[in-house]
Amino acid sequence: VQLQESGPGLVKPSQTLSLTCTTPGDALTTNYYIVSCIRQPPGKGLEWMGAITWTGGTFYASSLKRRTSTCRDTAKNQVTLEVNAVTPEGAAMYYCGRALGYTSDLEVWGQGSLVTVSS
Repeated sequence: VQLQESGPGLVKPSQTLSLTCTTPGDALTTNYYIVSCIRQPPGKGLEWMGAITWTGGTFYASSLKRRTSTCRDTAKNQVTLEVNAVTPEGAAMYYCGRALGYTSDLEVWGQGSLVTVSS
C-alpha cells in the first residue's frame, strides 16, 4: 500500500513547513516500521531529512536537526514532520518512505507533495 503525503503547497519564507505522511493499513507501531521524509529540490538529488521509528524514536539529517521535529498519531497512522524557518531552498518535492528495519531500503514510497517557498 502506498504512503500518502499531504503538504501545504505554498509556504512563505521564515514560516513553518508541515508535511504529513499517512500509512493506510499499516500500524506505525509495527515492529521495525520506520517512516522517513525525503525531499528533492528541482534539478537536484534526493535528500533524506529525518525518520521516526516504531517506538517513536526520531533521527534527523544534521543540516536540518535544529529546525526539524517529528510527531506521530498512531490512531490515525500519521506522521507529521515540521521544518521551522523555511528558506527558498526548501522548495522541493517532498516524499515519505517506509522501511522495515534500520538497514532496510525504503520499500514503499508516496507519490510526493510539491512545496513552493515564496513570499
